Amino acid sequence: MLLEINRIVVPPGQTVMFDGVSWQEFEAILEDLGESRNSRIAYDQGKLEITTPLPENIVNKVYLSNFVEILLEELNIKFCSLGSTTFTNKLILRGIEPDSCFYIQNKAVVRGKNQLDLTVDPPPDLAFEINITNGTHLEIYQSLEIPELWRYERGKLQILLLVDGNYIESESSANFPNFPLLEVIPQYLTQCRTEGRNEGITAFRSWVRQQL
Repeated sequence: MLLEINRIVVPPGQTVMFDGVSWQEFEAILEDLGESRNSRIAYDQGKLEITTPLPENIVNKVYLSNFVEILLEELNIKFCSLGSTTFTNKLILRGIEPDSCFYIQNKAVVRGKNQLDLTVDPPPDLAFEINITNGTHLEIYQSLEIPELWRYERGKLQILLLVDGNYIESESSANFPNFPLLEVIPQYLTQCRTEGRNEGITAFRSWVRQQL
C-alpha cells in the first residue's frame, strides 16, 4: 500500500480512493506522506480518500483563516490556530484533515502539543472546508464531535452546529453569535480576490470594529 501511495500523483481538484485500509496502514500512510503536502486525508472505517485542493481553494482557505483570526483578535479572545491538522480517533476508526481549524475554549489544553489524539484530547472548536469537490464527510466530523463546522463553496458560506450528535444548519456562528457572517464573509472573500488581500482584510477588520 505504501509503495502504491508514494507513486500516486493526485492532480489539483481530484480525489483517489482506497478501500480495505486497516488502521495500522492508515497510520503508516500518514507518517509516510508527512506534513509537507497539499493533499487532504479522510479515513472512515477502512475507506481512505486523498484529495488535492485547487489553488483557488488554498487562497480562500487563507483568507477565511485571516477573517477568523481578525474576529478573535478584535474580540480579545485567545486562540490557537492549527491549520490542516490531522485529527484521528482509533476507537471509532475515523480521521479527517479540515482545511483549517481553531481551538478557542480548549486552547490551553492543546497548546504546545506536537500531536493530538481525539481519544484523549478535545476536538477543535471550529473547523472549515473550502470548495468541497466530493462532499464534506459530515459523519466523520460528527463522530469526532467537532462542535462547529463551516463550509464555503461557490460563493456561499454554510455554518453547521453539532446538536445531540448531528449537525444542523445555523444562521449564526456559536463562536461569533453577534455577527451576520453568512452574508458578510462571502462579500469580503470576493473583495480579497478582486481588489487584493490587503484591501479586503483591512475592510473586514474595519467592519468588525464597527459591529463592536
